[in-house]
Amino acid sequence: MKKLLMICVVMSLAISSRAQTEVDDSQLGAWYMYFFNKKFGDSQFGIQGDYQFRYWNMGSDLEQILLRTGFTYTPQNTNLMFTLGYAFISSGEFGEGDATTPENRIYQEALLPQKLGNRVYLTHRFRYEQRWVQNQDFRTRYRYNLFINVPINGTELRKNVLYAALYNEIFINGQTDIGDGRMVERFDRNRTYLGLGFGLRDNLRLQAGWMNQTTSQWSKGQTQLSLHHSF
Repeated sequence: MKKLLMICVVMSLAISSRAQTEVDDSQLGAWYMYFFNKKFGDSQFGIQGDYQFRYWNMGSDLEQILLRTGFTYTPQNTNLMFTLGYAFISSGEFGEGDATTPENRIYQEALLPQKLGNRVYLTHRFRYEQRWVQNQDFRTRYRYNLFINVPINGTELRKNVLYAALYNEIFINGQTDIGDGRMVERFDRNRTYLGLGFGLRDNLRLQAGWMNQTTSQWSKGQTQLSLHHSF
């Protein structure tokens, strides 16, 4: 009887612990982001990156800190841009817990911009990641993002121009076995974003919108506020 009681107590604690950390799909999160890129003079080389603070709610329950920087190369007579970079990510658990999981990441990226007509700007982004996540085996991931920017009161993304911003990105895991008998789905996640942007300067844009992120386990809405800086 005592053994049975002990088993029930342990199971109850396990269920309770899982309930506390289960992601609340209905809670609106918030991501605050800064993106930058700079070309080194008249050369074909440059630097780009982004620094992001992501919250499960609007600002007190930290989901992730992401710091990413890469060196870029643009071949002559093309509009392609290639990037080789490094990222550090610290991921927090949902809810009251303050445990974090660090990740180091190397990535390679190709950007292909296009223009349709006078005012539809498309950018295709292909990214391949090598990931070292704490307490997991080495992992890789493939990503494809289609960005669409459409100026509303102009034809270029310049100062004082309001524009609509959309994107969709899909993530595919390179492996499903992450170690110690743990498995993940081949499909990692999908992000769909709708927003508005405004040109503060010719090289500085502010953007705000809503993004829905769907994983194999949950689907959750996020507000996004981002600053996009070229210098």
